[in-house]
Amino acid sequence: MKKIIILSLACLFSFMGFSQNDGINSQMLEKIKQGYTKTAQNKALRNAIANNSIDKLVVNLDNQANYNTYFSNRVKSKGISDQKSSGRCWMFSGFNVLRSEMISKYNLGEFEFSHNYLFFYDQLEKSNLFLSLIIKHKNEPLDSKHNDWLLKNVLSDGGQFTGVSDLVMKYGLVPSSVQPETYNSDNTRTISNLITLKLKEYALELRDTKKDIDTKKVEMLSTIYRMLVLAYGEPVTEFTYTLRDANNKEISTDKYTPKSFYDKFIGKDLTKTYVMFMNDPTRPYNKLYEIENDRHVADGFNWRYINLPIEDIKEMAIASIKDSIMMYFSCDVGKFYNGQKGLLDVNNYDYSSLMGTSFSMDKTQRIKTFASGSSHAMTLCAVDLNKENKPNKWLVENSWGSSAGWQGHLIITDEWFNEYMFRLVVDKKYVPSKILNILNQEPIMLPSWDPMFSEDID
Repeated sequence: MKKIIILSLACLFSFMGFSQNDGINSQMLEKIKQGYTKTAQNKALRNAIANNSIDKLVVNLDNQANYNTYFSNRVKSKGISDQKSSGRCWMFSGFNVLRSEMISKYNLGEFEFSHNYLFFYDQLEKSNLFLSLIIKHKNEPLDSKHNDWLLKNVLSDGGQFTGVSDLVMKYGLVPSSVQPETYNSDNTRTISNLITLKLKEYALELRDTKKDIDTKKVEMLSTIYRMLVLAYGEPVTEFTYTLRDANNKEISTDKYTPKSFYDKFIGKDLTKTYVMFMNDPTRPYNKLYEIENDRHVADGFNWRYINLPIEDIKEMAIASIKDSIMMYFSCDVGKFYNGQKGLLDVNNYDYSSLMGTSFSMDKTQRIKTFASGSSHAMTLCAVDLNKENKPNKWLVENSWGSSAGWQGHLIITDEWFNEYMFRLVVDKKYVPSKILNILNQEPIMLPSWDPMFSEDID
């Protein structure tokens, strides 16, 4: 019997693609153990690491003197927004670009657009997009690549700038006082989970529906609409609003729809004004890319971007800041982040000295191994230039409240910018014609499930 069991295990390992030599045996374990020697120094190190935060132990004291908050060029802004416990950073970043322009144009005090108003439609539109794609792929097996991706990515509160431009142009904007936040717009997890569960149920129903499938979809969206109203309130359709300047002097009082308010005070076509750029060294530069079905609105635009070397992106960013125009910016915010200082610097922490090994992957290697990718959107608002007009550091306006980071901002060293910046959205007037011409290329279509294109959600 024992021999049969051993033979059965050998067959199992062989079937799985492993041999018995792949396992850790006693001889291999003894060699592995040589990686740690029981010296007094290692014991002290082990005790320190086991009983403390690693990040506190590796704060690089040699780097402390490089910290300062001076910026040679900075876009003026007033007030810091707070996305609370939601993944709406993409919307806050986009709105910060627009509100900065409006504050400057009309000499306003602190001013914000209503995130709750547009987020309602974001969730409704994403629900419609999901159901529409389920219908499109209903004849494929449930475990096909498309359906697998759809059912794992039903509804998110994350997104990117295409969502801002499509939603604003379709539904307009309102001031935050007209449609304030609710508990659930500040804390989106529970209601999003409930709607996701309902949409998955609807997906199965639609796959079995034989006729009147469009009518069925409308009925389903009616239920989703009701759930959204209960959580976020019904979107305002008309309102009277008085706009006042920084000295509380009345500028105008009028009755508006969300569309007419946007048209009067901003007025530009966002879908035609801005271009998204990516720095992705794993793919060819100076090419136009598009991500299949990666959009917020079914009748809107897919996520489309130009992949460029980092230095080309910096030149446009500097031109925009010098002209007092903020930009949508996204990055891998969790890497080497010092929250007390609000500083993103690759020299903040010395993990190598503590662990006795190097961490040497470059940006290309980190992307290929899923060790890095864009996770958070903020608003690029300042740069500190040296005598050669090259950047020393950058400043972003964040949406984590005024007490987070440095006065609600994050300071980014230029070296960190090179390694962990991924996306920037720039007004076309700051884009050289040779780069704009890339938009005339036939875009290279990438699949929705490409891991490089996760939404900005932090």
